Amino acid sequence: MSGIQRTALVLIIIGAINWGLIGFFQFDLVASIFGGQDAGMARIVYGLVGIAGLINLGLLFKPSPEISREPETKPTR
Repeated sequence: MSGIQRTALVLIIIGAINWGLIGFFQFDLVASIFGGQDAGMARIVYGLVGIAGLINLGLLFKPSPEISREPETKPTR
């Protein structure tokens, strides 16, 4: 996983925590930190989380090493 994908994953986790807070407690952490949903910094954070989701969308279709590995052949006796 590249550094960009790791950074994007961190942003996605931040976004998921924010959405969880909104869903369970009706509290928007990003908006409260940056002065409301219409504040410039809040909009930048929302935009970065969205871009991070698009960057990591490729991970959904990336073959897993466990799945794509060839089965081991054991010698027969």
